[in-house]
Amino acid sequence: MSIIQLHDKYFKTYITKDKIALATKQLVKEVAKDCKKETPIFIGILNGSFMFVADFVRKYKYNCEVSFVKLASYEGTNSTGKIKQLVGLNQDLEGRTVVILEDIIDTGNTLQEIYEIFKDKKVKQLKIATLFFKPDVFKKELPIDYIGISIPDKFIVGYGLDYDGLGRNYANIYQLIPKPKVKYILLFGPPGVGKGTQADLLKEKYNLVHISTGDVFRSHMRRETKLGILAKSFIDKGNLVPDDVTIKMLKSVMKKVPHSNGIIFDGFPRTINQAIALDKFLEENGETIGGMITIEVPTNLLISRLLERGKTSGRVEDQDENKILVRFNEYFTKTEELKEYYRAQGKYFGIDGVGEISDITERLSEVFDKL
Repeated sequence: MSIIQLHDKYFKTYITKDKIALATKQLVKEVAKDCKKETPIFIGILNGSFMFVADFVRKYKYNCEVSFVKLASYEGTNSTGKIKQLVGLNQDLEGRTVVILEDIIDTGNTLQEIYEIFKDKKVKQLKIATLFFKPDVFKKELPIDYIGISIPDKFIVGYGLDYDGLGRNYANIYQLIPKPKVKYILLFGPPGVGKGTQADLLKEKYNLVHISTGDVFRSHMRRETKLGILAKSFIDKGNLVPDDVTIKMLKSVMKKVPHSNGIIFDGFPRTINQAIALDKFLEENGETIGGMITIEVPTNLLISRLLERGKTSGRVEDQDENKILVRFNEYFTKTEELKEYYRAQGKYFGIDGVGEISDITERLSEVFDKL
């Protein structure tokens, strides 16, 4: 995922897990060059360093010991410069080489405290290795022996770092950004559920633009564009249009959207790959998905609806029950996994789609009002 929300703040992907792994590998190489002939004690600074220490130690192929101390100096997104708590060490460090493994060094206040702790420990040598370093705000005249990645003075989360308790579990590093400017809402449901009708009602109520994947496909097919001809070859068989074709169509439409409070996507994304591509596209403008809402209706009722619609709509895909079943299978096997993708972001909502149109609109509105 490209943009995440933690409490009241939003964060954008900044450093990927692959870059973190490369930086960690290089740090291990540098430390091993200096320490492989002895048994160093690696000391992690909790809470933030636990993931870095684990990955570092797994990559270190020589004898070593590991321990932790806890120094708390953060409240919210600002460093207070005050150490609130220290959990001490139990090992005898006299004559030993100690390597402090820090997740991040900014002002150096925590680092200064560490030096004070070890002042009377009679260690052979004390070295500092940090995964991230903010040179612009470092205030201390203390040596930092090993630096993984130097970064500007921006608040970051992920890979052990948190914002008021949240965000430590993410594999990537995310950087604080302003709140996304436009809301994008995904309206989901299997064929025949009434997404188009509800989207038209909601766009008027909330001043939103409605983008229907089906309408976009039909427009291209009617104009017999290259993408339209390709899309038709899949739709006529009851299959989903491939991701790359769908994404190209939607991007071209989104770039021409007039000013509004946001967009309702009807029928897009349909796969995880499409969801990731949409996230990346929105991220370029500091925007994100507001939520995924699924209209839920029993399958047998939907089949009846589609067959009845096929009598007047002229849609080939609505006139054959076998093709309808193929579409349902495509939806439930490929699209349903998106629920977990957006649920993990706290953005998934399901509503009952049985009843009068006005009742369903009201249920949807209750969710829209929260977004």
